[in-house]
Amino acid sequence: MNFSIYVTGLMIGLSLIVAIGAQNAFILRQGLRNEHVFAVCLTCALSDAVLIMLGVTSLQQIAGLLPWLNPVMRYGGAAFLAWYGVKSLYSALRSSAVLTAAEAETTSFSRTLATCLALTWLNPHVYLDTVVLLGSISTRYPGQQASFAAGAVTGSFLFFFVLGYGATWLRPIFSRPAYWRMLETLVAATMWFIAFKLIGGM
Repeated sequence: MNFSIYVTGLMIGLSLIVAIGAQNAFILRQGLRNEHVFAVCLTCALSDAVLIMLGVTSLQQIAGLLPWLNPVMRYGGAAFLAWYGVKSLYSALRSSAVLTAAEAETTSFSRTLATCLALTWLNPHVYLDTVVLLGSISTRYPGQQASFAAGAVTGSFLFFFVLGYGATWLRPIFSRPAYWRMLETLVAATMWFIAFKLIGGM
């Protein structure tokens, strides 16, 4: 295993999932409520692992059959990331939103799991991040995609479990609009950096 490429996969994987979206907000909420946390984190991490491996192992083969597909996805992904960065920066400048725990009654395990699966597999951003973006970036490491994929999968497991079980510690941070804006600014910078790398080369 190439350790430097493993670390690259780890850092890029973390960068792509750090944004507070529907899935991550759900994990935070479950963590704050201490409700089915392990199952939720494991479901999200395993789902990411499957999609990352699909992107790394199959995207290049598909691109070989359709040579126009890789540049289209690469530039399309860069455009999306640039737009997402603008959206995050706008949110940082204008939003006063905070993340709070839901004050709902305990939800059954089956319903919680179904919600988690829906937020993961029905979210087009998940496919863009894992299959398309990570798959495209991995093609820049011929013969070392396994190291890149292992790093990205590790990043997913690390992030989701830290997010779920660290929710109690995170609650006072995300209850303050200033910290939320700082996160959104960081997300914007990260998205633009990755978009630049996709266009200009790693």
